Amino acid sequence: MSLLQIAEPNQSAKPHAHRFALGIDLGTTRSLVAVVRSGEPQVIGDKVSECQSSDNNTNDNDDSQIANQVKGIDCQKLLPSVVYFGLDDNGNPETLVGSHAEAMAEQAPNHTVRSVKRFMGRSIKDIKFNHPYELVGDVDVMPSIQTPQGAKNPVEISSILLKHLYDRAKLALPDNSIVGAVITVPAYFDEAQRQATRDAAELAGLNVLRLLNEPTAAAVAYGLDSDAHLEHDQNYVIYDLGGGTFDVSILRFSQGVFEVLATGGHTALGGDDLDRLIVKWAKKQLNIEILDDTEYAHFLLAARQAKEALSDVDYVELKVLDQTLELDRANFEAIIKIALDKTMSVCKRVMRDAKLEINDIQNVVLVGGSTRSYAVQKVVADVFQQEPLCTINPDEVVALGAAITANQLIGNSTDGALLLDVTPLSLGLETMGGLVERLISRNTAIPVARRQEFTTYQDGQTAMLIHVLQGERDLVEHCRSLGRFVLRGIPPMTAGQARIEVTFQVDADGLLMVSAKETTSGVHAQIDIKPSYGLSESDTERLLLDGYKFAEEDKHLRHLHETKIEAQRELEALEQALKVDAILLTTEQFADLNQATVYLTTQLATDDIQAIENAVEKLKIHSDAFAALRMNQHIDQALKGTKLNDWSNSN
Repeated sequence: MSLLQIAEPNQSAKPHAHRFALGIDLGTTRSLVAVVRSGEPQVIGDKVSECQSSDNNTNDNDDSQIANQVKGIDCQKLLPSVVYFGLDDNGNPETLVGSHAEAMAEQAPNHTVRSVKRFMGRSIKDIKFNHPYELVGDVDVMPSIQTPQGAKNPVEISSILLKHLYDRAKLALPDNSIVGAVITVPAYFDEAQRQATRDAAELAGLNVLRLLNEPTAAAVAYGLDSDAHLEHDQNYVIYDLGGGTFDVSILRFSQGVFEVLATGGHTALGGDDLDRLIVKWAKKQLNIEILDDTEYAHFLLAARQAKEALSDVDYVELKVLDQTLELDRANFEAIIKIALDKTMSVCKRVMRDAKLEINDIQNVVLVGGSTRSYAVQKVVADVFQQEPLCTINPDEVVALGAAITANQLIGNSTDGALLLDVTPLSLGLETMGGLVERLISRNTAIPVARRQEFTTYQDGQTAMLIHVLQGERDLVEHCRSLGRFVLRGIPPMTAGQARIEVTFQVDADGLLMVSAKETTSGVHAQIDIKPSYGLSESDTERLLLDGYKFAEEDKHLRHLHETKIEAQRELEALEQALKVDAILLTTEQFADLNQATVYLTTQLATDDIQAIENAVEKLKIHSDAFAALRMNQHIDQALKGTKLNDWSNSN
């Protein structure tokens, strides 16, 4: 008897062929790629032999158009998230990545693109931070950056960075052994920003196994599930301050499950902003109001160097425009206080959302290069009353956690806890009267699916508009529109008889799909939510805080709208009944009913809930009497032509 070797789906048929999955941290200022080898997660680039800079490596090993434009592979572990778009001496496109591009920042700041993550999934009108680029495109869509090579959009630029990391990994690992990647995103990235990240990865040729929230990746890297032997649930705060984004998440580990209890943050707050605050201070010290792009790039570089140096020394000298400024720790803390205060207010809000107190937190984990700053560590320690964990390099911890998760997803490891991320904002749809029906509440664990039945409002209605919304308020006008689609082909029925089943489904990447189906006919429609831009910092903050600030007002407005809707339904039902059976009423009854109808219509023009409810009650006195007359008539018609014996012998 001979044995036939088989393989599980997605498993190699070669018994000794090893498969790898990458963990990629696509950062605002620095990016890196990691992989699990010999059971240990490690950043690719640790060894020079793994990644040899050669102008021919990329072109020889990859035939993609992007790779052919990239000159050399940057071998640093931390790849600067910078791409230079220029022309060589012959006028041909020259694209540099990483440190090669960073070297061009002062010389050509207008087309040396850094911090592209801040542009991902955002519209021109949402981009309010300083930058030296010429943005092109409509105000309501994600812009492109004008370069000597033409307009380059953020997705394309991000794909170049991802492709560079992918090429680095392919040099370090056996041929054809990479089967996919887990890419991390800020927990507060919305659907548009997540979709833009996935699009960039696919453009780079990567098979995306999952988009993973950066705080969750950090928890995995620290192995916080190793406390499983403890009897009580363990709560952890992940404080993630990167180059351009800030996240804070509270994770609970309980019975083998990592659950994100609450999350919050800013999509445009990070180390870059600390640098800009230092630049603002320096300009004030030197009585300078305006800097050209080259001077501003020089100031930013000096500010970044000063910020990093202050973690080791008590004061530094900034040399800008042939002048020298002294900056000590006390002044530095005062300068950046406004930014750190914002992070702390988010932390406190997330703690309230999770319904936890400071003494409920077992550990605080620092993530992101900006947490290297002594000032950041000091503030975190003061607020949470404990020394934060920072034993793993904060620049690498997210990529390492992503690599561990990727290794688990391809079946190389069964260790580790189940990860449950959450939705950052509530999701719902518009109902009659401009109200929002919330299907998925904020901080709901994902993946998740919610179904709810709705019905038609008018007789004979054959189509329904599904308007998808995001936010914490009760009225459509106060929430953010994510998309619309129309369900057509509904069989014409009396209002209220059709049954429309609407499904909201959020996958593990945080991407939303909405579908609607009429249950009797089976007609179906759906939409994958891919807005053209994401939430701005101010919009993200507004949607969340307004939910708290206007809670009582929203409760009143919802009551008012619901009261008006019910009153309008009463009037419309009465109108339809009068068209058929008005003959049943006497002249006096008809006059009384008409008077009550006019009075209710008048009250509907006001916002007095009590007056509207009183008017409805007055109308019901007459409409109920009319309904009784109609019912008696229908019973008389049903019994006409039958005998008493027909009923008594019916059994």
